[in-house]
Amino acid sequence: MRRERGFGKNHVALEMPRGAPTLPAVKLPDHAPVMILPEATLFPRAMLPLFIFEPRYRRMLADTLAGGRMFAVAARKRASSPRETPAAIAGLGLIHTCVQHPDGTSHLVLEGLARVRLLKPARYRPYRTYRLCPMETTRDDDDDMAGALAFKVRELAVERLEQNLQGNKPLPNHPATQLLPAARQALAAEAVRAFIRQLGKVNDPGQLADLVSCALLSRHAERQVILETASLEERLMRLIQFLIVETKLPPGAAEIYP
Repeated sequence: MRRERGFGKNHVALEMPRGAPTLPAVKLPDHAPVMILPEATLFPRAMLPLFIFEPRYRRMLADTLAGGRMFAVAARKRASSPRETPAAIAGLGLIHTCVQHPDGTSHLVLEGLARVRLLKPARYRPYRTYRLCPMETTRDDDDDMAGALAFKVRELAVERLEQNLQGNKPLPNHPATQLLPAARQALAAEAVRAFIRQLGKVNDPGQLADLVSCALLSRHAERQVILETASLEERLMRLIQFLIVETKLPPGAAEIYP
């Protein structure tokens, strides 16, 4: 299994549902198939394009489409280890769109539903299935703190997006970076301006943190930290730290220091 060809290894779609998106009303399972990818991070409400070609994941996709259409995407815990071990916190997704090809491969778009904690394997073959439970987000009683942190996140995100509009630094996860040069700048600028407007419509601090993290954090390790942080206030504070660094990194630095 690998990510969608032509989008780049760190791609997460920049365009998200407009306004304050709501998640599909589905009952989360207590176990689900798990796809382990080296640099994948699936946030709630994010859309993740995937290309399925390995036999085990073809089988998993067929079973999933015949059932609840849900599976989890987890980062590989130790990239240097020969054994695939998923990170403890993963993203559970619902298959939004799937196109199956005559050669048995498939392209699909997975819509993030929830953070989940992987408890223990239910089986290993022909693909991994884990027992899991939702990872709840905790909040302090002080709503003003979360609001102030969200304001700072939005401010830094707009600064980072404006760097792109000024031509100083391309966005790390933007599909337009793969287009022909003549179309790249105009389409990217249009998408970025729409994204800036969208940020002003997202009032929930948790939604804002996830939206900004999946679109603007160029390093997988940072996105994984945000995914795994249960406290909303701590999540926002860490995101602020990452964004401060992100706005100061020279172009291409994230590829040198992943």
